[in-house]
Amino acid sequence: MPEIHRSGYVAVVGRPNVGKSTLVNALIGHKVAIVSPKPQTTRRRILGILTRPDVQVLFVDTPGIHKPRSALNKFMMREVDTALDDCDAILFVVDVTTPPGLADKYVAEKIASAPQLKVLAMNKSDKLKPIHVVEHTQLYQELLGPLEEVEPRSMLTSGVRGDNLDKLLPMLISALPEGEDFYPEDQYTDQTERVIVAELIREQTLLNMEQEVPHAIAVSIDEYEERANGNVFIAAMIYVERDSQKGILIGKGGEMLKKIGANARKQIEAELGRKVYLELWTKVREKWRDNSQFVEQNI
Repeated sequence: MPEIHRSGYVAVVGRPNVGKSTLVNALIGHKVAIVSPKPQTTRRRILGILTRPDVQVLFVDTPGIHKPRSALNKFMMREVDTALDDCDAILFVVDVTTPPGLADKYVAEKIASAPQLKVLAMNKSDKLKPIHVVEHTQLYQELLGPLEEVEPRSMLTSGVRGDNLDKLLPMLISALPEGEDFYPEDQYTDQTERVIVAELIREQTLLNMEQEVPHAIAVSIDEYEERANGNVFIAAMIYVERDSQKGILIGKGGEMLKKIGANARKQIEAELGRKVYLELWTKVREKWRDNSQFVEQNI
């Protein structure tokens, strides 16, 4: 065993759609958070656990920071605040392909007074045009303070290609306190199988549906039965807010719901390592995003 062992929490924050979940998945080496091209895919804190002989890093993936309006959005921002309150370091993720916008400045202002070490991941560098490297890099570094203070703890990264993750990780580890592991070495998340299944189903709605419908969807697992032959039976309810959304979700002749179910089943089987029987149902729950009780129980 190494002489010094570190363990602690890293809050991963940023505006929506900057690749936080993709980056966390790449750092962990396992899919712990669903991803999609749509903003606000992540709705709650998701813990990803990286364990090595010398350190256990607990990455807390968070929803994209924004100004909340609905009960759902307020819930999401409370999840961010909790992660920031309980962390040992902050990983501020930005999309370096574009210069900082008002949303990035809003995040920077939110974390400015936090006492924890802040590390800047200038993500999606695989899509950054060479002509913009110097300008965009400097603009993002300046969001966190004087350039000479920020530059040593910032890095161009790509969650898709894995660029510079080996250099980013030591920056974060240096901020963690000495201590023993919080979780067993073979555990990579604290999410239950039911939660993971619900998220994988929701991921397929995000990937296969357009417009507003995916953001009006919530998924609950009504039945989860492990059978004697080792297979798993799962019945899930997909909630929408309007009858028109339900029609789009089901699709002509039920084709869309069948497609979502088939794709989700493959992902769930890969995650569980067992054969899965998946039944999907859909139900209208009007304005559920404004219902605090529903949000607390189902998100």
